[in-house]
Amino acid sequence: MKTFACGDVIPGCGARFSAPDEAGIFAQVAGHAAADHGVSDIPPELVQAVRDRIVSA
Repeated sequence: MKTFACGDVIPGCGARFSAPDEAGIFAQVAGHAAADHGVSDIPPELVQAVRDRIVSA
């Protein structure tokens, strides 16, 4: 199981995600980024920042 806390990348955001793998995390984060942060086109730097902060639970 993998977990990710959005606040680790976007200060002040309390959203947390969990999924069996990194792809599952990114699927959830993409929807959250668009709906809650207005980011629909995620730049490679942000993808890497998320990837760097995904942890195994």
